[in-house]
Amino acid sequence: MERAAVIVPEDDSLVLSRMSPGPAQRRLALGILLGLLVVVVIVMGPLAGMQLRPVESFVPIYMTAMFVNDSITAILLFAQFSILRTRALLVIACGYVFTALIIIPFILTFPGVFQPGRGLIGGLQSSAWFYVLWHCGFALFVFGFALLKDMDLAKPFWAGPVRSVIVLSVALTAALVSAAAFLCIAGEASLPAIMLDPLRFGPHWPYLVGAPIGSLCIAALIMLWIRRRTVLGLWLMVVMCLYLVEVPLSYYPAPIRFSVGWYVVRVIGIVSSSLVLIVLLYEITTLYARLLRAVRAHRHEREARLMTGDAVAATIAHEVKQPLSGMITSADAGLRFLDRSKPDLDEAKEAFKQIVTDGHRAGEVIESIRTFFKKDDRKRAAVDVNDLIGKTLALVREDLDKHRIQVEAELDEQVPQVTGDRIQLQQVLVNLITNAIDSMASVGGSRVLSVKSALHEDGDVRVSVADTGTGVDARDINRIFNPLFTTKSNGMGMGLSICRSIIEAHQGRLWVAPNTPRGAVFHFSSTPSAST
Repeated sequence: MERAAVIVPEDDSLVLSRMSPGPAQRRLALGILLGLLVVVVIVMGPLAGMQLRPVESFVPIYMTAMFVNDSITAILLFAQFSILRTRALLVIACGYVFTALIIIPFILTFPGVFQPGRGLIGGLQSSAWFYVLWHCGFALFVFGFALLKDMDLAKPFWAGPVRSVIVLSVALTAALVSAAAFLCIAGEASLPAIMLDPLRFGPHWPYLVGAPIGSLCIAALIMLWIRRRTVLGLWLMVVMCLYLVEVPLSYYPAPIRFSVGWYVVRVIGIVSSSLVLIVLLYEITTLYARLLRAVRAHRHEREARLMTGDAVAATIAHEVKQPLSGMITSADAGLRFLDRSKPDLDEAKEAFKQIVTDGHRAGEVIESIRTFFKKDDRKRAAVDVNDLIGKTLALVREDLDKHRIQVEAELDEQVPQVTGDRIQLQQVLVNLITNAIDSMASVGGSRVLSVKSALHEDGDVRVSVADTGTGVDARDINRIFNPLFTTKSNGMGMGLSICRSIIEAHQGRLWVAPNTPRGAVFHFSSTPSAST
């Protein structure tokens, strides 16, 4: 088995053997103990000797259930040991191996399970002493767990392969149980008699059974109480309390088989065997749920980053396309002016100046996109909307002339300045006008681009870009601003989404409506500057 990473103290909140019990855990543990005390009070009364229906298979079923519970608990604790490598976990895991293995000779010697009135092997005293060794032995393991559990927090005590130490521990525990079995069965005649018959305890029972088990359980409880800081320690305390309850219930009521008291003792045994297993399974399920949520959150974050990266790339490609196209057009024009038989240097200079202007604008667009995706608050200033519209129309004049589009600009001179990022607002206008040009390029008839500015009655400045193109299908009105949605065969579906994000970042609104008789009208609003 490969070496596992050691969990350091900052991960205490994720590990059962180091997790601090919360108020809910403490209340639940206290509630179980109080409930059992109520049961004890009832059973110690006249109900203890009440005879119930005999179920001959109850003892083997009860023993098998305890064997399975303790075995699974040991496996889960060994799994935690393989991660943490602490002595305390190894000791308590071996404790559950011990209880699981000692059940085997106990049931083989239990009277009446395989043969009437006697066990399959050994005698009556063997079974009684197995019960003593079982409960005393487990209490000693719990005491060892409480004593050692703070010794290996800084570093693991075992640096070698985990498999070898687990196999060795199980082998030593099995050897201990085998020695106990040999002592109780082969040396039964030498052991003090603590049972007179299957229904009667001997006079030495309180001293040879009750006192040792009670003393060791109380010692384990005290040690756990002194060092109580973990969920596992809390529930081991509950198990030790159940052991303390089980011993007097086995002795003081009349031990009539299949009576109420007899059944209650064995049910308490199953509960004590199941508690730590249930808590382990619950905590493992909880940790699995946390892990699943963390994996899903990590996956969503990764997908969000990928989508953001795609969006940034698509935005840059979309927004820089227009100034780059202008630079190419100006460069071609400049080359034509220079290739003439008599070069037109003035026109060439103007073309090259336009290239410089478009280059600066491309840089400003990229910087604007970078700032937009970083969600930084750029230093905004007052922007003259009418001046911005005029300069934007000048930027796209060549495309307008190329497609023979008539421009109608209705600019309200009373429109106040707005507060915003000039570059980003110009991006919005360029996108809307470019979309209008593309929409009208594929239709015949008159092609009119209408750009208006006005002061709306609610106090906002409204800008409208109308065209006489193909318009927007009624089915697409509600999704045309969604990222990656496009009606163009070569579109990226980012332009209108970016425009809406920019306008909303300026506390405005962007929407579309049908134009008359055809085409579409895009409106956006912006807040006037406070200085105006």
